Amino acid sequence: MSDARARLEARLAAVDERLAAQRRAVAGLVEAARDSNADDEHDPEGSTLAWERQQAARLAADARDERERLLAALDRVAAGTYGVCEVCGRPIPAARLEARPASTRCVDHAS
Repeated sequence: MSDARARLEARLAAVDERLAAQRRAVAGLVEAARDSNADDEHDPEGSTLAWERQQAARLAADARDERERLLAALDRVAAGTYGVCEVCGRPIPAARLEARPASTRCVDHAS
């Protein structure tokens, strides 16, 4: 299980960095909009600042969701239930855990 813990912690560190980067991006967009008097909602030349803020916010939300799943997986490691399908109780294949380390279900029960 120490390999699983290390893999989960490494993934969590990467997600935390991604989340921090998205927060910086949102803050930068908000700051840019504050000092601008441009009518970005009606600019025919490209995407709006509002759209960019929404994209950055969505990416941050995705990172927060993944972070929660990884923390739950670390709890399962501590409890000794990591890598066990929550539906059938069989082991989750190592290849699936490698690709999706926070998986709670085997391939047969994946949704």
